[in-house]
Amino acid sequence: MPQETAAKPTEAELQALSAALEGKTPQEILRWAAREYQPGLARACSFGGPSGMVLLDMIMSIDKTVEVFYLDTDFLFPETYRLRDVCAAKYDFTPAGYMSLITPLQQVAQYGDALWLRDPDLCCQLRKVEPNRRALDGKRAWISGLRRDQSASRADIQIVEWDSKFDLIKVNPLAAWTESQVWTYILDNGVPYNELHDQNYPSIGCTHCTKPVNPGDDPRSGRWQGFDKVECGLHVPDGQTGYDRLHEDGVGA
Repeated sequence: MPQETAAKPTEAELQALSAALEGKTPQEILRWAAREYQPGLARACSFGGPSGMVLLDMIMSIDKTVEVFYLDTDFLFPETYRLRDVCAAKYDFTPAGYMSLITPLQQVAQYGDALWLRDPDLCCQLRKVEPNRRALDGKRAWISGLRRDQSASRADIQIVEWDSKFDLIKVNPLAAWTESQVWTYILDNGVPYNELHDQNYPSIGCTHCTKPVNPGDDPRSGRWQGFDKVECGLHVPDGQTGYDRLHEDGVGA
């Protein structure tokens, strides 16, 4: 049965929660979130980004009853599916996959071929944002891998926020961590990661919209090449697109 959704805290309450958790380890933040919102807590894992793998490893040792879900766009890399299966075996759990309500063939029939080349925001809406909304239906809070060092538009994220797009609490346990800390944890703890990272893919999404990048380039420059799109839409408010954020702060997220 779906859990009763959490009431929206005031901005002052959110700021107080984040301030109290500032300086805590990600594990301490995750334990707090599990106590506060479970049952009803969900962890999104793309099996692509290294931050997500760190959080998966941590939450599996804290509370394995937290639902871990991923968005199966029908266009994920074989390496991504392989990592999903490796993690399922290693941690002994079944990740919940959420897919678009329309198949790729139905998408072609309705919107034309290669929608991602003409309107990538709409493609992301159909294959990621809408399934994510169903994944969070009835949940009280979800755990995100957002970090402040990822971009200027994320530099001021709080540890606890209200997600106005999906109407629930968003917890960012790695908000204060750096890319270096993420990879140190992965290597020190033997955490599985997407093998594409070793092939110059620092940011991994769908096959049609992800390319390798040259060393030293913006890690997000391999996503949606040919567009100024920088976000799939999961972490921007309704009515705002990945293009808008680039125009606002000039930095890819």
